[in-house]
Amino acid sequence: MKKILLLVLCAMILLLTACSAGQKTATEPSATKDEAAVTSSRPEDNTAVMLPKYRYTLNGSHEVKGRQGVCSEGDYYWVSGSTTLAKYDKDWNLLKLNEDPFKGYEIEVNHIADIDVYNNELYIGAEYFMDGVGKNIQVAVYDGDTLELKRTFPFEPESGQLECSGIAVNPDNGTVWMCSWVGEESGRYLYSYDLKSGEYKGKVHMQMPPQWLQGIAYYNGSFYMTADDGTADDKEPDHLYRTTIEDGATNCIVTLERTFDDVTLQGEIEGLTFDHAKNQLLLLYNRGARIVLGMPKGFYDGYDHEISEVFVYDMTER
Repeated sequence: MKKILLLVLCAMILLLTACSAGQKTATEPSATKDEAAVTSSRPEDNTAVMLPKYRYTLNGSHEVKGRQGVCSEGDYYWVSGSTTLAKYDKDWNLLKLNEDPFKGYEIEVNHIADIDVYNNELYIGAEYFMDGVGKNIQVAVYDGDTLELKRTFPFEPESGQLECSGIAVNPDNGTVWMCSWVGEESGRYLYSYDLKSGEYKGKVHMQMPPQWLQGIAYYNGSFYMTADDGTADDKEPDHLYRTTIEDGATNCIVTLERTFDDVTLQGEIEGLTFDHAKNQLLLLYNRGARIVLGMPKGFYDGYDHEISEVFVYDMTER
């Protein structure tokens, strides 16, 4: 008798559960495809978007001639100063130095930013820069061996870009990208040109944009950007950020990738590049000089000149 009562009770429970489920289905329909698409596109729900992609372990540093940018291809590194270009071998021996890189320009320029290299040609954001204001922006291409100017791209002033602090080549889709150190609207976008024709292609709005961008590089499908967003006087570190730009996109989400609290001294972060063969990040950092509106204005205690170093980080996927 007890077994029969137990079976009846179980059957009633199952019946009530089924009815409850049926009522929920009738009154609470499942999300439509459109609603599901909106939910799935939220970056905050996607850890692959919002979390760093790599871990970075400091391997060492090398003092270089140049305070602006660094790039790598094959067996060589190149370093840009504000008014210089230098070429190094993979042991950081200086091979060539151009101290007059502005020969051949049709309009006045006095400043080279972060640089990139593609097929032994250096891509450079050149401009006339003074006390935080840039003009005469140029996308310039130099020979990787002679370090001499070969050609320039026509700049699009209607883009709203007011300064160029870095440049990166995306060989995957044949584009060149520039970033701006100047804030407000100019600093919230990345600006794209065609790699072959030099034609302006448009700009992409960074959402959660970094402050005071200094360099940009393309690596394994994403763009990486350095930002001078730490106050050196307060010993605050600068940062590395990451974003991915889909073809045809008008905006992109920016993610904090790395905090540089392990450099020799907090100063001014600059350009960056990646050594694909060694799977390393190369980061240019300046120390010693006090920087005001992008210009050196004296030195910190214990320094009588500025020191530019490339910090090398080994990378492993998280």
